[in-house]
Amino acid sequence: MTASIAYIGLGSNVGDRLGYLRQALDRLHENDGVDVTAVSHVYETEPVGGPVDQGWFFNAVAQVSTTHQPMPLLATMHEVEATLDRVRTVKDGPRTIDLDLLLFGSEIRQDESLTLPHPRFAERAFVLVPMCDIAPDVRCPASSRSVRTLLGALPRVDGLQRTTDSDWWSPTD
Repeated sequence: MTASIAYIGLGSNVGDRLGYLRQALDRLHENDGVDVTAVSHVYETEPVGGPVDQGWFFNAVAQVSTTHQPMPLLATMHEVEATLDRVRTVKDGPRTIDLDLLLFGSEIRQDESLTLPHPRFAERAFVLVPMCDIAPDVRCPASSRSVRTLLGALPRVDGLQRTTDSDWWSPTD
């Protein structure tokens, strides 16, 4: 089966934030059909939306090579979130882990289950800055603009602080 390249956004603002990001990548990488091939630096970022008193996030982006189609990959991501005690009670509220399917090859899709590219992909510095670490020239299939160009078009990119070196995660196998 032919593999596709996908990009997954990771975020955590509860407990051991870096630990949750590492565990999520471990669990994704251990899944048959998913190979984590690149990981951005981790950035500490101010929350966007949700309750005003929640903690800042650690955010990163991972590139994966996968033999899954988008929906099975999304289901795998939701399983990983569940194993790491992700609870969905407040929209944009605090969470141990948040995994977002940002891009899946050149797929464009919009239905009740999944929108590709991610609907706010091109608007969020906490996604575009880390993605520029690993894939600045990847093009958004919806706009044909590169990640670097999308980042340059944002009105502001402050509020992000790089917190790790590039070797913060590596596969355990």
